[in-house]
Amino acid sequence: MHDAIPLRTGVETSDGGGSAALAVRRAADRFTRFVDAVTAGTVEAPLPGGGRTSARFDVLSAVAEDDLCAARLAEGHLDAVAILAELDGDPVAPGQYWGVWAAEPPGSGLTATRGPDGWVLNGLKQYCSGAHSCTHALVTATAEDGRRLFAVRTGIPEDEAGTGCAPVPGTWRAIGMAGSDSPGIRFTDVPATPVGGVEAYLRRPGFHHGGVGVAACWFGGAQAVARVLFTRAEQRADPFTDAHAGAVDLRLYTAGTVLRRAAEEIDLDPLDKAGTAGLRALRVRALVAEVCSEVLDHVGRATGAGPLCHDERHARAVTDLGVYVRQHHAERDLAALGGLVARGPEESR
Repeated sequence: MHDAIPLRTGVETSDGGGSAALAVRRAADRFTRFVDAVTAGTVEAPLPGGGRTSARFDVLSAVAEDDLCAARLAEGHLDAVAILAELDGDPVAPGQYWGVWAAEPPGSGLTATRGPDGWVLNGLKQYCSGAHSCTHALVTATAEDGRRLFAVRTGIPEDEAGTGCAPVPGTWRAIGMAGSDSPGIRFTDVPATPVGGVEAYLRRPGFHHGGVGVAACWFGGAQAVARVLFTRAEQRADPFTDAHAGAVDLRLYTAGTVLRRAAEEIDLDPLDKAGTAGLRALRVRALVAEVCSEVLDHVGRATGAGPLCHDERHARAVTDLGVYVRQHHAERDLAALGGLVARGPEESR
């Protein structure tokens, strides 16, 4: 089994190369070990909609409970595997570590042009998690006929003209989720293989199934944050600590139940013939995001500053979860949910 792929040089950190660099290396090592275990069959990560989606969510939650940054990378790889299967792309080969770089924040992004030798990508792609550890990635880019998804090899050697993928210094100075290694990457004439047609990435049913998978990672992060509270409640009887522990248990039970129900629904309708996948994803993500916020609040009020100052693992889990759960777009996603419930998919746009 492969121990860990070496990180490319140039990992920039916010503290001059200390704890952030360690977080990047720790997450990359856990990520590659996880992928190797999945490839070897010692860890199961079923495709969504195949009858065992709950097991898929469970493994994502378990990785997240151990290390949210590693889970962010693992989720990207598993999502890439599912996307390639759904859109008839080439399957992932052993020794490959994939990311999905599909963020579309304001500003310039990637452009795709087709030349005599095939497609090439140019521009800046932001939030490329696993920039120094992913060997391959699925990336969105704008072509003449619309937005498309492309498969690229990230480690393309640069030629004399300096072509290839290059992480941009100064674009990832995060404290929370530092280990996810998510800088912007400059693409210069990078060869790319189209996966699916125009807008196929967003229109496929699996887009929403993958969104629920992200919520499973948030759930694992909330379990990690709650650990210190449950440990304290076990060690001594205190009515206020017990009240917070009860409140946290209630919320975690709710989130876990919702994730299991979502998995069952995905397995019953993997191709989304009922047209409910988007609604389900919005509901599950909103619920789990709310649970995460409430768990962070209850644990902080119950345990005070002590664990944040003296328990590195807990402090890291709190900080990472606070950043990761912001992939839920708060009131924007709630507004989308409300419009969908009230007026349906067409009228709510």
